[in-house]
Amino acid sequence: MTRNATIRFQIKAALAVSALLAGTAAGSTPARTPTSPPVAPDGSDSLNASASTVLPSAPQATGTVDVTNIPAEPLPAPVAEPEPEEQAMGTGMASWYGPKFAGRRTANGETFNPRELTAAHRDLPFGSLVRVTYPRTGRSVVVRINDRGPFVRNRVIDLSEAAASHLGLKRAGHGQVELALIEG
Repeated sequence: MTRNATIRFQIKAALAVSALLAGTAAGSTPARTPTSPPVAPDGSDSLNASASTVLPSAPQATGTVDVTNIPAEPLPAPVAEPEPEEQAMGTGMASWYGPKFAGRRTANGETFNPRELTAAHRDLPFGSLVRVTYPRTGRSVVVRINDRGPFVRNRVIDLSEAAASHLGLKRAGHGQVELALIEG
């Protein structure tokens, strides 16, 4: 028997089993037809009993299973992550800076991107997270300190353009905000 004939025989057998199983999976019992013993591709009555040509018989459908009354196991309760603690830092005037400084280096060596939620503060360590709340709009945003400033009198924080936009502070240019240091 040639290699191509063997492959064709295996493909036909696999397709027959797939069709039989598809009918069983769909809930219908396949029609039984009398079959003659399998004939080898070379025309002889005996098949070479190699593992690649022996196919298992298809399972028979025994009915349907009602899964609607199977009791479900309860899911485990979700584990709530502890919220980081916030330390109030008071209120003060915030301003923002943006496109004019885009691409320049910040005090910690990063390239300033006005679309990131960052800010400049005079004293806080780089990487500190600060929640800035703008009471006028009721919005708040968490920013990461990556620069020094502001260098304008009576200002406590300089926000990136993205942070100012999120708070609703961009159009006004500056505004009174509440600050809270996020610990953890």
